[in-house]
Amino acid sequence: MTRIYLDHAATTPLRPEAREAMLRGFEIWANPSSPHAEGRKARAALEDARERVKTALGWEGEVIFTSGASEALAIGLQRAKVDRRIVSAVEHDALFRAAPEAEVVPIPSLMAQVDLARLEDLLARPGKAVVAVQSLNSETGTFVLTDQGETAATVRAAGGLLLCDCSQSAGKRPLPDCDMAVVSAHKVGGPTGIGALLVRDFSMLEPSGGQERGYRQGTENLPAALGFAAALEGGGLAGWATGETQRFDFRKAVMDRGEGLILGPQCDWLFSLAHPTFSAQALLIKLDAMGFAVSAGSACSSGTLKKSRVLDAFGIDDDTASRTIRVSIGWNTTPAELDAFAQAWRSL
Repeated sequence: MTRIYLDHAATTPLRPEAREAMLRGFEIWANPSSPHAEGRKARAALEDARERVKTALGWEGEVIFTSGASEALAIGLQRAKVDRRIVSAVEHDALFRAAPEAEVVPIPSLMAQVDLARLEDLLARPGKAVVAVQSLNSETGTFVLTDQGETAATVRAAGGLLLCDCSQSAGKRPLPDCDMAVVSAHKVGGPTGIGALLVRDFSMLEPSGGQERGYRQGTENLPAALGFAAALEGGGLAGWATGETQRFDFRKAVMDRGEGLILGPQCDWLFSLAHPTFSAQALLIKLDAMGFAVSAGSACSSGTLKKSRVLDAFGIDDDTASRTIRVSIGWNTTPAELDAFAQAWRSL
């Protein structure tokens, strides 16, 4: 049986150009921090990858390579030169683990964006703050930061910093107006084990010593950095096997036989879908047996039977949340695969 993978929000296959770049990187095996000729060659390749990532993402600030989005979030939240941390209620669990003491801004029901009035109230309290608001929600495909810079302006007017988790949107749409952005390689066809924290200026962070200009410790992963750059250069949505119209038609087709959770501005490559009767766990088992890989929420929390914290924050009732799965499309998903899933969904 041919398997069809529709869980690209968790991770997506390595793009061929990224694989080739990594193989070249393995030949440049020296430590980029070493002063000898071999080390300098590795350093030159690493800095070239850094500049290519900046160019591909349209970022004019600095790039700190990390082991992934979770570490990038931790650096941005924990080492920002601030007194307080404020986060939106629908952020990824990794962010709450990095800042368990953070103050939470709610998401008004059926609006998707943060409650700016509540955010202004929090920012008015004593102490400089870093505010974390994601670009695209990883469970629902809802754009959370879509107010044309209004959130950034609100944060900066109070002297704060805006951190945006762009793990699910980077490489697919332009980065939002923010002071720090988090990106992940394996969401765009790059390798696992590498991501980046984009920073407007290093002065926003407390240095830690070590590598990456002194803002991260540990030997740099040169092959992964080269694979990351190559994956971003492989092209965004325009280079995918399915076009925008095909992705939109697919989403509409499956939502005709289920309840699509459209909570605000929505992307066309990731969405949540509630079955009229089957539980999410039953759906995962049935679809897996039929040859389809989907998920129930983010990969970091889909193994739990508890209600999704994100769906709860979006105001989804318990019954609907218990019947909700996530479907996500990737760069190599074909129209035939989408048609096959639509037929399978109708058969349920």
